[in-house]
Amino acid sequence: MQKKVMLVGFVLIAILFVAGCSSAPGDSVQSTEAALEQARTGTEGVKTSFLNNFPPPLIYDENELVTLLEIENKGGYTLQQEDCAVQITGFDPSIIRGNFEASCGTNYGELEGKNVYNLEGSINQIEFRSPSVRLPPGVFEYNPTLNVLTCYQYETHANAEVCVDPSFYQITSEQKACTPRDVSLGGGQAGPIGVSHVGVDMTGRKAVFEITVRNYQSGSRVLSPDVYVRDCGKGIFEFTDFDRIKYNVKLSGGGYLDCKPSDKYVRLHNGQGKIVCTYDIPGTVAFETPLQIDLQYGMMDSFSKQIKIIETPE
Repeated sequence: MQKKVMLVGFVLIAILFVAGCSSAPGDSVQSTEAALEQARTGTEGVKTSFLNNFPPPLIYDENELVTLLEIENKGGYTLQQEDCAVQITGFDPSIIRGNFEASCGTNYGELEGKNVYNLEGSINQIEFRSPSVRLPPGVFEYNPTLNVLTCYQYETHANAEVCVDPSFYQITSEQKACTPRDVSLGGGQAGPIGVSHVGVDMTGRKAVFEITVRNYQSGSRVLSPDVYVRDCGKGIFEFTDFDRIKYNVKLSGGGYLDCKPSDKYVRLHNGQGKIVCTYDIPGTVAFETPLQIDLQYGMMDSFSKQIKIIETPE
């Protein structure tokens, strides 16, 4: 009897082991593929918000004002200390005193972007304090609108698999490896700026790529990557500091690309911009190759909240 029980136990263990081995690889591949897709897509960057009731909607003067900001890096680029700054403005500094400016990475050093091991990105909380809010004599109520301004530098990396064919317009019976066609890149590339479309055209032995760059955050301003994020809110930016994105386009297999604008900066108009690159196709046969597009830029986001400060009853 004891041998039968032991035999049954061994059989059950073997069944469970085989079942686990047969299902785990497939599940692992699918889950890894889904995680990679989630990590490399999306249209968000840095998101800033007040924690609930910090600041409260109503406070008495002579009390401490505490504000807590939650800063989330929801894109795919890791921010260093110098890459991101946040500040709160919109109040009289003689009434609400204290330092209301900081790096987004305060307390952590950097804000990691999302990746296959961390699909949500990183979160930081920053506290600002005004130790004693004081109303001027004769003022019984003060209603400032606290404006939170976040400025940060970011990068987006897009890849489009394109087909080039030096004999596209020639009549031939040869079966070709691919056919040149436009490439749509919906869903973004883990950043607020991304490539939405790559037009592909053949002109003789040249390939022409028309790359559409888009701002997916319609309520945010795009900044040049050359600006200093700590200067946000100081009113010193010029027209040329806005809506400029630095780009680099290359083919993974090498080969020279002649791209316009020639200064390597594309300017956005109504949230979109164009990069046009030409490529002399080597050889005589069609082939596919990854077109790599790197974008560097800054973003300026803001939101506000009104609070009420009233005189403390005597």
